[in-house]
This record gives sequence, C-alpha cells and structure tokens, in this order.
Amino acid sequence: MDAATAPPPAAVEIVALTKRYAAGTPPAVDQIDLRIASGSYCCLLGPSGCGKSTTLRMVAGHESVSAGDILLDNRNITHLQAAGRGTAMMFQSFALFPHLSALDNVAFSLKMKGVSKVERHRRAGQLLERVAMGHLAQRKPAELSGGQQQRVALARALITEPRVLLLDEPLSALDPFLRIQMRAELRRWQKELGLTFIHVTHSQEEAMALADTMVVMNHGLIEQVGSPHEVYNHPASEFVARFMGGHNVLAVPGGGLIAVRHDHTRIAPDGEGLAADVTDVEYQGTYVLMGLHLAESTPERRGVSVQLTERAFAERPYAVGERVRLSWTAADARVLGPGATRPEARSPGTPSVRQPLAALASMAA
Repeated sequence: MDAATAPPPAAVEIVALTKRYAAGTPPAVDQIDLRIASGSYCCLLGPSGCGKSTTLRMVAGHESVSAGDILLDNRNITHLQAAGRGTAMMFQSFALFPHLSALDNVAFSLKMKGVSKVERHRRAGQLLERVAMGHLAQRKPAELSGGQQQRVALARALITEPRVLLLDEPLSALDPFLRIQMRAELRRWQKELGLTFIHVTHSQEEAMALADTMVVMNHGLIEQVGSPHEVYNHPASEFVARFMGGHNVLAVPGGGLIAVRHDHTRIAPDGEGLAADVTDVEYQGTYVLMGLHLAESTPERRGVSVQLTERAFAERPYAVGERVRLSWTAADARVLGPGATRPEARSPGTPSVRQPLAALASMAA
C-alpha cells in the first residue's frame, strides 16, 4: 500500500490488551486489538461488565495491564505513569474539589507542578472562557448546575494539554434534556480542539450521536468496530443486533440467524409471510411500534416488533390480539455471524457458521 492510499496514523493502538483480576477467572478484557485514528471520536459501547471502562482505565494508566501493549502515536505507554502518557481523564462524577472555585479546580494540576499562581490562573481562565464558564470562575461546584460542572471538568482535563481525552460515561449524571444538549457540545469541542476522544458509554443513542467509530464490546471482547451507520445497519452478530436495538433477530432454515430492522419488517397481505399475533401497540409520536409474537416458533414463541409510520397506522390500525402476516425483502435481511464471544460464554442457539443470503428467499415476501 502506497502513502496515498495508506490510512491515517492511529493516535491510539491497542495490541492484545488483557486484564485479568484473579487467576482462574475469565479476563475482564481478553486480548483485544483496536486502532483509533488521530483526531477521531471513538465510543466504547456495551452493557455493564463488558470491559469498556476497564479498557479506558488501562489506556489512562489508572489500571494495570495484565498483558498486551498500548501505543500513543507509536510510543509504547503501557507501563508509564498516568501523568506521563499524554492522556487526560474526565470522570463520570466530574470529581471536582468542593472547597475550590471553578478557577482553582481547573488550575489545580498546574499548582501541583509548581506553576505560579498568576500563570496558572491565566491559563485556567482562558480555558473557562473557551467552555463559556469564565463568568462563573469564582463559584464553587455546589453553586453550579450539572452542565456547568461538566464544563469545568472538561477545562480541568484540557489544562494538561493532552493528546487524547478519555471520558468515562460523562453524561450519565445529567438529566435527559441536558444530556442531549451536552453531547452536542462535546462533539463541537472535539472538532474545535482536534483531539482524539475515547468515550465510554452504555447508551446506544449517545454513541450513535457522537462517534466517528463505535466499538461494541461483550464479555471482554470486541464484537464489532465501525461507524454508527455500519454497526446499526450491518450488525455482525446476534449480540450486536440485540444490543443496538431496532432489529428483529430470526432463525432461518439451516440453523442460522438474520436481523431485520423493525421499520423494514412489513405487514404482508393475507396468505403471505409469517403469521404473528399483535401483543402491544405503542404510540411514539412520529411512529407506532407494534409488538408481536410469531405464531409458530420453537421452543417458545419469539417476540418481534414492527415500526409503522403514524400515517400508515392511522390508515390501517391494528388491535392487540389481531393475527397478521409479516414479511421483508432479502435486501433488508442481514446474516449474523457467531460474534466474538468466548465459547464458554456463548448463549444457546448462537450460530457457528454464516448462512448464505439465498437461504433468506424462503422467508421473504
């Protein structure tokens, strides 16, 4: 590959990174490999206990590495102290000193380095102005709202001039309205600063709104890496399809699985498609979400969902208990692979081979 077609250099490269807390127990992070491009916004996403926060803490230097390497622009930082890595952490709780003003909270790390009061206050004041907090520089954390505290925490992280900013669920402590507002600000700040952001979250919506690259984790392994559009529209495994939501996961002849988006699953004319019974109807404003159970599914009836536009449902409303037929096109069905889950942790029924798209024809209208 020549220089013109080579990918941009990775700001962060993780190689066979492993964290094991005790001998004989499954690793919290199991030999993962990941490249995060310079200047990109990367979200580590997954359920509680998947290893995302442990991975972030190892990159930050707040958690020891059992095996593997962490590189920052080809410099091995695996065993460096946190302060010497070129990274900074923004914590979930913001971790502001309650007895210090916003200005002194931001300036604190410079004080520890022996920077003069005049200089550290000058630099801290500049950063507070940048995050629209200069007018509240003398207030203490208890006198600030959640969003204002987050801006102070961001300024405090930036004063160390990091090359990579690490964010550990920074929006989880905020109310839903403020969370939406602050994620837009985080994205704007990342673009303006040109830094690499690595952001841990359990929120699919948050990751899709923020990330250039999403990394979906499960049982200490990486299930899928890609853009939000790629991960949502082309889930690689049953776990990804179910965790991201918005998909029906269905068995196909031969034992494999497919994923079909709720809004791509259609109510078919009588006599076509799969029989299903309506179990729930939820009005969601711009659309109606219908819950159904397949009439024929073993060993138990499998639940599925159909998303209809508000207009389509108004023209033909469906009632709980009504029998309908479901169909989809072959182009809308995604064949699911086995995923990256360790064999001992895989759920029963997870397919071990990919099924050809031709197998979907018998299930599509």
